[in-house]
Amino acid sequence: MTTPEGRSDAIVVEGLVKRFGDVVAVDGVSLRGERGKVLGLLGPNGAGKTTTVRVLTTVLSADAGRVEVLGHDVRRDPQTVRTIIGLAGQFAAVDPNLTGRENLRLIGRLTHLPKATVGPRADELLERFGLVDAANRPVRTYSGGMRRRLDLAAALVHRPPVLFLDEPTTGLDPASRLGLWELIEELLAEGTTVLLTTQYLEEADRLADHIVVIDKGRVIAEGAPTDLKATLGNTVAEFGFADTATAAAAATAAAPFAVRPPTVAGTAVHVELADGAHALLEVLRALDLGGTAPEALAVREPSLDDVFLSLTGHHAVDDADTGEGAR
Repeated sequence: MTTPEGRSDAIVVEGLVKRFGDVVAVDGVSLRGERGKVLGLLGPNGAGKTTTVRVLTTVLSADAGRVEVLGHDVRRDPQTVRTIIGLAGQFAAVDPNLTGRENLRLIGRLTHLPKATVGPRADELLERFGLVDAANRPVRTYSGGMRRRLDLAAALVHRPPVLFLDEPTTGLDPASRLGLWELIEELLAEGTTVLLTTQYLEEADRLADHIVVIDKGRVIAEGAPTDLKATLGNTVAEFGFADTATAAAAATAAAPFAVRPPTVAGTAVHVELADGAHALLEVLRALDLGGTAPEALAVREPSLDDVFLSLTGHHAVDDADTGEGAR
């Protein structure tokens, strides 16, 4: 589909609504993903990210709204949609009792690849994803990172032009996460369109061309990562204190110099300053005079997490919110 601005969109969602009983998991979400680009869907657990992906991939039916992939309506033409998409979810979908090679060959048969190409395609993917040495081992013996790589390889067996990655690096160690990012970047270089859901701000910042921020089932902001950070435009100072009482008192002392009320997380205080170094000096003087001098101080430019915090009042990763696991 080509937009009036001349942009070719592979993914189109307009006014998507999905309910589970009395719970509205997705409440009027609209988004567009450009061909050959990464659309990042950013939000905490329970925001509606996974539900949106499940509708786009025909796993769930929408209660309202228009949803298309490469011009095909997911409700009216689900079979076609399934042939042009790949999906790697939060949890590896491969069979733990089969070997890596057997898993990929099985998926090749299920996706109706020509029989003569199933074996070579499996071998090609095992090589590409660094799994040749483990190809004949049962997947249950794989590490978490290896399972993630195999799951992504499985989603690519039939060479889909559109790939959905639902929190693909959740639970991975930093090295495995970095390796998976590099593999995703290789796919982008080949022209694959990717929709990526994530709670990791650095992941969205590195991979996404355009980000849609959702919270509680609604879109609350969108734009390129640089544009979203530019909307904040403030220097961020983070202070560490000996105890929570001192942190609370320091937040009160810093408030007159901050762009918005400082946030307190345990013994840490997060302050946004519009006037950079000058405002920081004023805050430090006020803390010293009040007997709440910090034990630690970090100053940095705004991040996507700062954007999310300013929009929602909480960080993108919220361990107390586990609703997305069921949605």
